[in-house]
Amino acid sequence: MEHCCNHKTEALAVLRERQQGVLQLVLAINAVMFVAEGTAGLVAHSTALLADSLDMLGDAFVYALSLYALHRSTRWRAGAALTKGVIMAAFGIGVVIEAVFNLSVGVVPESSLMGMFGILALAANVSCLFLLMRHRSDDLNMRSTWVCSRNDVIANGGVLLAAAGVAMTGTGWPDILIGLVIAGFFLCSAWGVMRASLTEFRTGVPTTI
Repeated sequence: MEHCCNHKTEALAVLRERQQGVLQLVLAINAVMFVAEGTAGLVAHSTALLADSLDMLGDAFVYALSLYALHRSTRWRAGAALTKGVIMAAFGIGVVIEAVFNLSVGVVPESSLMGMFGILALAANVSCLFLLMRHRSDDLNMRSTWVCSRNDVIANGGVLLAAAGVAMTGTGWPDILIGLVIAGFFLCSAWGVMRASLTEFRTGVPTTI
């Protein structure tokens, strides 16, 4: 029995070490992409691109939070997942506000910059998604982190669609509409993460999203 327990402890320690390495790598990728994509979003006057860059910053905080909760109890990890859900919801609301502002101002974003940095961000987020793929079923902490990364890939696809729409129509409507769709997706995902994390926090029993 003692040998079995020791084996399980060692296996869990190895798992946490692997998770830590992956989280550190995706944290670095998102921090770099926030600076690059955020600058491009400001220059291009793109709601979708700027929102995606801010999501990169949010994810960097999410990954840092995941690292902090990695070696802690189930309730600690549930609390971390709840915070991630709140961050996702905040970004969804922020995108809606940005879209309404751009609609009132009538700014037309630069589609070429949107497309260029949208592709770069997509490549970065697909890399993060694959890095996190093998850990998505480890626990709620890693599952919620993977959900954040999956949302990023979908948002990047939306940015590219928005860039194509702006180029074809010469208006900012595609950028605004797709930005609102991305916001809705963020809010739905945030609700799923928060609901699961609250259940796990109350019961102390690992759950899934």
